[in-house]
Amino acid sequence: MDIIVTPTALGAWNLVDLLGRHVAVVEQVEPGQYRIFPGERVAASMRAMKHGPFKTLDAALEHIETFTRSTCRLAPTD
Repeated sequence: MDIIVTPTALGAWNLVDLLGRHVAVVEQVEPGQYRIFPGERVAASMRAMKHGPFKTLDAALEHIETFTRSTCRLAPTD
């Protein structure tokens, strides 16, 4: 499964699958601390996953990739 990562606001990224279903939000809650907030549809399957804190956005995305066996890709810029 591919996950598209799109910045939504300063310090927040929205994660959706290729069918447009909400997977999670990653937020920078303070400098050097990123947390994963799973979407409602996947909350049960991601319950056992560590939700943070992670030191970088890349570390949080890598954890999602490992846990879900998916690939996170940044959304293309126009």
